[in-house]
Amino acid sequence: MALEFFLLDVILWFAIYLIIVLSLNIEYGYAGIPNFGRAMAALVGAIAVGYGVNHLLMLILGINGEIIEASGTVKSTVNVMISQNPLLGMGILLFSLLIAALMGAAAGVLFILPSAKLRHDYLAITLLAISEVVYQVSNYNTSIIGGYYGVSVPDIMAWVPGERRFFAFALLGMGVALLVFLFVEKLLNSPYGRLLKAMRENEDVVAAFGKDILVLRIKTAAIGSGIAAMAGALYSLFSVNVIASTFFRVEWTFFPFLMLLLGGMGNNRGVALGVLSFVLGKIFLTVYKFEIASILRLPFEATWLEYILFGVLMLLILYYRPDGLIREKPVMTPEIKRMLKKKSIKEQR
Repeated sequence: MALEFFLLDVILWFAIYLIIVLSLNIEYGYAGIPNFGRAMAALVGAIAVGYGVNHLLMLILGINGEIIEASGTVKSTVNVMISQNPLLGMGILLFSLLIAALMGAAAGVLFILPSAKLRHDYLAITLLAISEVVYQVSNYNTSIIGGYYGVSVPDIMAWVPGERRFFAFALLGMGVALLVFLFVEKLLNSPYGRLLKAMRENEDVVAAFGKDILVLRIKTAAIGSGIAAMAGALYSLFSVNVIASTFFRVEWTFFPFLMLLLGGMGNNRGVALGVLSFVLGKIFLTVYKFEIASILRLPFEATWLEYILFGVLMLLILYYRPDGLIREKPVMTPEIKRMLKKKSIKEQR
């Protein structure tokens, strides 16, 4: 049973982090936009569920009051309805992901506009600062998602009994992550993806060919933030509550950057491998960190072990393996494949 829960934990977190890191790969791996505000997009997805979906259900059910208390009434009422009609739960899931994607895209555009003309380090710090502002406002303003108290959300899996819910949600999360992976793979293997790589390498050359760098950055931020917000919504639906303090920058910004660097930037398959490797290591440390600290007689609290090890891991990657586990390869368009095939036929003759 312990092994089963370990595997389900790996599957669920792999799915959530894969969506986050794929969105980061679009912005940083392909476009070269160092978005250190990734946690903000995930938080916006949580707000879409905790505030948007809750208020809509409150309106439909005729429930009034402050969001903190009203969300509990909404949750208990809707859970009974979902247990009798599973399609309602799936409808809430699809609506939540849609609203999260739209709000995330809007937030991505809104918050990159003031800083879209900045480059590299300045852009990264600015986006990090904006993310912190959104986090602090959400954490201390109880009228949005309950602040540090949080709000409840309906359990879309209320029709699944007992421990089977974890299994069902893990499979559901993997299904959503697979769809996002296929979408991102298709998107980035298009002319748009090649344009992003060109912008990453040399913005001046792209501008010289008549492309508007500002518009391209804004469009990319919208797509990346929209996808990342879906991960925040999915996590909120799994945990059946939304608390702003859950979406802090280490878990939702710096860890995704580490996964991206570990797997390989500009490479979706590398991203998947990096996420899987990281999640396996993280969950293993979460389960056994106290035993490891006891055996090694570490002079600090076991709680800090994973942060120290992951910090060391990032330094080792940057120094010894900057290309990641799977190195980025040229995009093989149909035209390039045809040219290579013709060349191979000529060489055989």
